[in-house]
Amino acid sequence: MGVPRTGNSLRDKVVVVTGASGGVGRATARLLAERGAVVALLARGGAGLDAAAREVVQKGGHALPVPVDVADHAALDAAAKQVVRTFGAIDVWINVAFATVFGPFEKVTPEEFERATRVTYLGFVWGTRIALGQMREQGRGTIVQTGSAMAYRGIPLQAVYSGAKHAVQGFTEAVRCELLHEKSPISITMVQLPALNTPQFDWSTSRMPEHPQPVPPIYQPEIAAAALVHAAEHPRRREYWVGESTALTLLGNKFAAGLADRYLARTGYRSQQDAELEPTSAENLWEPADDAAGGDYGAHGAFDSSAHAHSPQVWASRHYCLTALACAAAAVGGALTAVLARRSARA
Repeated sequence: MGVPRTGNSLRDKVVVVTGASGGVGRATARLLAERGAVVALLARGGAGLDAAAREVVQKGGHALPVPVDVADHAALDAAAKQVVRTFGAIDVWINVAFATVFGPFEKVTPEEFERATRVTYLGFVWGTRIALGQMREQGRGTIVQTGSAMAYRGIPLQAVYSGAKHAVQGFTEAVRCELLHEKSPISITMVQLPALNTPQFDWSTSRMPEHPQPVPPIYQPEIAAAALVHAAEHPRRREYWVGESTALTLLGNKFAAGLADRYLARTGYRSQQDAELEPTSAENLWEPADDAAGGDYGAHGAFDSSAHAHSPQVWASRHYCLTALACAAAAVGGALTAVLARRSARA
């Protein structure tokens, strides 16, 4: 597919999205189509993949749905080769796919923990490795890792996901340093997300007595999609934080981790369960939930009524130079005001 691939615009660029059948991956695929990208949709679930491909085409984009389990390196490599055969290149690779189990650590079986870790951690490792191989041949490319506030701050009932996201964070930092050492033209960046209203709380395996829910405040997946697409367009930034809760969590953990431990021990169980919803019955750990249930889950979960569609912090994260200048100006202004007040008091 002979198309120009210069500049930050994603128009006509080939973008791979893993986990594209639902949730954040689904919302990201739609937004990429709106930006004019050529979208390769990778996921296990056939119903979700087909629906995602239709949405991409409806928005004027080119779509290639490829059923694949990201935990299987050989299958994922074959999927990437199919993308290159079809479109000629991979300009951007966005790792989104994950699996998890909600509940106390000791109630998660070793087999479940291993399976979820293979998808959520090794799926990112394999995707990054395969993308790097293709991008080295091209002499260009961008890799975007979908992270979480839990890449820095583990929370109770999510040992599986917290551990995997911590691992992705460390892995990405190591690879970034290697690329910098090589003076490589390939960029890798990570986007740390807040709690989101996605189907993961409807289809993930749960050992909790009540329906799982994201820790409030909850944001819509389109906020995450916009951040991932922005990161793909501006990949030289090493990391993006999305949502006020993410910024507060990461800063709070940096300066008061012990206090955060005690706070989450007290509040983390109740804040992650919704007594008004029926406990979940669908599971996608071993098989895709949309195929098993015979339907498409889409991008949104069960919390539309309480999820935020906007976040001022997202603007601040994108325009961090202006934000830093504003904070510095406010600090200087505050200091000058204090000096003038003291002088006035002495006069």
